[in-house]
Amino acid sequence: MTVRTTMTAVTAAVLSLALAGPAVASADSSGDYGHQATRRAMEAAVADGVPGVTAMVRDGRRGWSATAGVGDLKTGKPRSPHDRYRVASITKTFVATVLLQLEAEGKLSLDDTVEQWLPGLVRGNGHDGSRITLRQLLNHTSGIYDYLADPAFQQTYMAAEGFLQHRYDRKEPEYFIAIAMTHEPYFAPGTSWHYSNTNYALAGRVIEKATGRPYGDEVRDRVIKPLHLSATSVPGTRVTVPQPSSRAYSKLARTATGPTYDVTELNPRLAYGSGEMISSSADLNRFYTALLRGRLLPPEQLAEMKTTVRSRGTNGYGLGLVERTLSCGVHVWGHDGGIHGSNTDAVTTADGRHALAFNFNGDWSGDADAVVEAEFCGR
Repeated sequence: MTVRTTMTAVTAAVLSLALAGPAVASADSSGDYGHQATRRAMEAAVADGVPGVTAMVRDGRRGWSATAGVGDLKTGKPRSPHDRYRVASITKTFVATVLLQLEAEGKLSLDDTVEQWLPGLVRGNGHDGSRITLRQLLNHTSGIYDYLADPAFQQTYMAAEGFLQHRYDRKEPEYFIAIAMTHEPYFAPGTSWHYSNTNYALAGRVIEKATGRPYGDEVRDRVIKPLHLSATSVPGTRVTVPQPSSRAYSKLARTATGPTYDVTELNPRLAYGSGEMISSSADLNRFYTALLRGRLLPPEQLAEMKTTVRSRGTNGYGLGLVERTLSCGVHVWGHDGGIHGSNTDAVTTADGRHALAFNFNGDWSGDADAVVEAEFCGR
């Protein structure tokens, strides 16, 4: 996938049984089951500099998992197939799912304007919330400036000196939305496409305005609990990652050289609805399988989510969901996400039969696309 733009962008019982499937055995003990190319791609990522990789696959009634490299550069401890990790922009699919559920319940319409729900918040330098719909937030056709592109933001939260000083800062989404408003929009609403994390900071606030509850509570009650995603959380200001987990590493620079920093601890609330969440490979596979099989959204809303606009290359971006055509002609749906020290991909075929989720615990190298191609195309 190629929309990795969160913090590292610019540098019910029946349902549970239906989704659980067979236990996923470690490839180290149970063989690669035809996933040799995927393993090779993971090992190539480690050779390229990624400290470690963890991956899980659901393919029909069979499961497979594998790890490569290490989860801790100091101790050499390997990564675990059960690692929790920061999933960054994959949070966007969860947020979009909740908004579409609210639409199905008649609590809002995706054709409502941002101004209707968040009066006065999107205004200035050509931004006008009365001309932007909730749908345009979700598919990144709003034109709203991405606060991550702001040079001062980059220096404060991405560069080494700034990150080490500000990693535990507490800021509300309005702070970052206001940064976006100091810049001109990319284009008039609905006339083009540009990925912007500001869109999902606003989407999270719309959920809260429509429900009267924190957006994370809505994600928990509507998605995490019904699917029994035991490794998935909206952590708020908790700076650590639950165990089992690995350390996360970054160069905190635009290059792959220089010192390597342990960036495991940070305040994920800074990413809010654009990239706050933590999950695991097994949970991500379960989530996207359930979503694409219609277990979270009625048919009308799922069709809306899968209605795409052209984004990057041959990719299409729907409502928090990316469609991608691989080199062998296979179509997959999902999202990816990058935050300090953590790059994640989760992709699933439209029928939910074949799903892959994996994570790199370093953010400066490794070919994630090669892992996806290897799993679904065998090369």
